[in-house]
Amino acid sequence: MKSNNNSKNDSRSSSGSLKEAQIDSPDSRFNQTLRSVQGLLKGRSIPGKVLLTRRSDPLEGSNWQDRSPGYERNLSEKDSGPSDRVDRSFEEESDGSYMPRAGAQTSSSIVKSASFNSESTSKEAQKPSIGARATDSARLMKFTKELSATIVTLERLRELAWSGVPPYMRPMVWRLLLGYAPPNSDRREGVLRRKRLEYLDCVAQFYDIPDTERSDEEIGMLRQISVDCPRTVPDVTFFQQTQVQKSLERILYTWAIRHPASGYVQGINDLVTPFLVVFLSEHLQGSIESWSISDLSPEKISYLEADCYWCLTKLLDGMHDHYTFAQPGIQRLVFKLKELVRRIDEPVSRHIEEQGLEFLQFAFRWFNCLLIREMPFHLVNRLWDTYLAEGDALPDFLVYIFASFLLTWSDELQKLDFQEMVMFLQHLPTHNWTDAELEMVLSRAFMWHSMFNNSPSHLAS
Repeated sequence: MKSNNNSKNDSRSSSGSLKEAQIDSPDSRFNQTLRSVQGLLKGRSIPGKVLLTRRSDPLEGSNWQDRSPGYERNLSEKDSGPSDRVDRSFEEESDGSYMPRAGAQTSSSIVKSASFNSESTSKEAQKPSIGARATDSARLMKFTKELSATIVTLERLRELAWSGVPPYMRPMVWRLLLGYAPPNSDRREGVLRRKRLEYLDCVAQFYDIPDTERSDEEIGMLRQISVDCPRTVPDVTFFQQTQVQKSLERILYTWAIRHPASGYVQGINDLVTPFLVVFLSEHLQGSIESWSISDLSPEKISYLEADCYWCLTKLLDGMHDHYTFAQPGIQRLVFKLKELVRRIDEPVSRHIEEQGLEFLQFAFRWFNCLLIREMPFHLVNRLWDTYLAEGDALPDFLVYIFASFLLTWSDELQKLDFQEMVMFLQHLPTHNWTDAELEMVLSRAFMWHSMFNNSPSHLAS
């Protein structure tokens, strides 16, 4: 009997050791780290060990508009971010602050194996949620509290916005994050009115004039803008409306005239589109496919254009050398992207180099248009929540987002030759992407930024 008991104890002990070894394996620990990062992105300051779950059923009695009577919900379900439809619960098991494992910073194989185990992560995300209702409600309450304050604390608003902004709050949040609307609510209305009138004066001075009063260079620039506007987001019918294209033309030409160091550069037309959709959502109901800008009064269209113009100006003020002669800012970031990919996924980096493909050949457009042409348009606003929350740090963080985006297809890229890679990267299979894929890209980017950004020696050749 003692012998049997001993063998049972030995069996249990070895089984426990096996489980412990599995739990403590590098891949397992790093997958846990990735999930912890995803928890951190959803607003937990001390995530500890986090379980990410997803609800398939809609929230009962959790209408955001009821909780925030000061705002009107105008965007369609298609344009809503993950915080609208995807509820997450978090299960804390420790109170330690999140820090990436030291070993992970020096092992690209661990980074790769953990980062691209998205299949297992998405399976976990299908488990039924218990505390999602409270989590979602808490985030909404935080947004409402910040936006209703006399003076908005921008740092807190950035932390909240990084993980996605409720669509009906997005217009005001974006104006605040870009510094177009002042944090002081007492001054806000007056400042916006003054800036909108200033834009109208600029349009009258620079756009609403005959060609005889323009230089040859200005005529050529206006002609190029008028050619590019119909090509802007061609798969969304809303942007094919003549009045929408005319608004884009006015915004772009006025911006170009007032920024002679760069003038108009192809690609800037794409950067106006998220602002146009978000600010229109304050006036138009339903899906973007059913919108007609002609339903608005001329005054509202002018104010809408002004908001787009000033927000575009604020955005590009932080990356102006991306659009000056030879676009040196973009070239610098493409080089950083190449170095980061080499550090994270050496096999992919080596394969791209062996095939003779230069990062500039595919990544230049990514930086020039900020992935608008690579993403389904209904995901762009969610992506831009994170962009604008980054503030002045956005250009450097783009490198990590684009590395995460590229390495989503790590395995596929290693099977392709030069010509196949060029075609693949020009037509990336993102048309069926949902919030889940975008959140995974952002999660990896955040994790890698935490590891490498303050350790430049890791990226040295």
